Amino acid sequence: MALNTLERERQRRDRRSLTALISPGLLWLLLFFALPLVVILVYSFMTNGPRGNIVWRLTLENYATLFTKSIYVGAYLRSISVSVLTTLLCLLLGYPLALFIVRQPPRWRTILIFLVLIPFWTNFLVRIYAWQIILSNNGLVNSALAALGLPPLSLLNTEGATLLGLVYGELPFMVLPLYAAIDRFDFTLMEAAADLGASRRWAFLRVMLPITMPGVAAGAVLVFIPTVGQFVVSELLGGAKVDYLGNLIQRLFLRSNPPNWPLGSAMAMVMMLVLLALILLYFRTTSEEDR
Repeated sequence: MALNTLERERQRRDRRSLTALISPGLLWLLLFFALPLVVILVYSFMTNGPRGNIVWRLTLENYATLFTKSIYVGAYLRSISVSVLTTLLCLLLGYPLALFIVRQPPRWRTILIFLVLIPFWTNFLVRIYAWQIILSNNGLVNSALAALGLPPLSLLNTEGATLLGLVYGELPFMVLPLYAAIDRFDFTLMEAAADLGASRRWAFLRVMLPITMPGVAAGAVLVFIPTVGQFVVSELLGGAKVDYLGNLIQRLFLRSNPPNWPLGSAMAMVMMLVLLALILLYFRTTSEEDR
């Protein structure tokens, strides 16, 4: 009886200790994640007033607008397509880079990973402004072309500049999970495939790529998700000439006259649902060990 009482007391102390440990983090998530999300969800079903004020009248008009007006449908399709393209380019550039790093001696691996992480030391906005200087009419690229006697190119405020900025910003998020996956790969399997008559290409496609696919999936998720809602790159490098989701949401909240918070909230909610579906797909297609 006394042992049972001591055991229950110990369990109560453990629960109190666990509650004390998780309470600060849980409070932080509730205040700065869950509560704003609930506010956005509620706003998305409200009516926009004539002066941009919130009219507390439930409506589904905001969601209907998103799926019926071509400007919003086009923004969704355009954002998803550019995100897919950015992910594919990051994969094509990141996989060889990660493989190269893995094949180096341990001392050089540390240095190369350090170089991959160096951009994170500088604010992303500052780096995008640096690309503005590089791609401008009087920037480094056109100055080099002029020195070679070649005509200048119009690089800034184009979709190509936007894609370049997105790939530049998201590439490390593809390289790091790929490096972790390739580092665990047993390269003797490639030798075995070669002994069985497989070419390097087929050995890669049939052996190495499937085994390292969890790293590919993780990198794709890490690149695709932030790219869908990105607006800084298209604003500064693309000149906001093309409407993407992030730019439209920013405009509806801050630049429209009057602002339309309910419609912007509805657009944000639909975007989050799309991203949630992709995250759930990732968890369904990968095991806990692979993640």
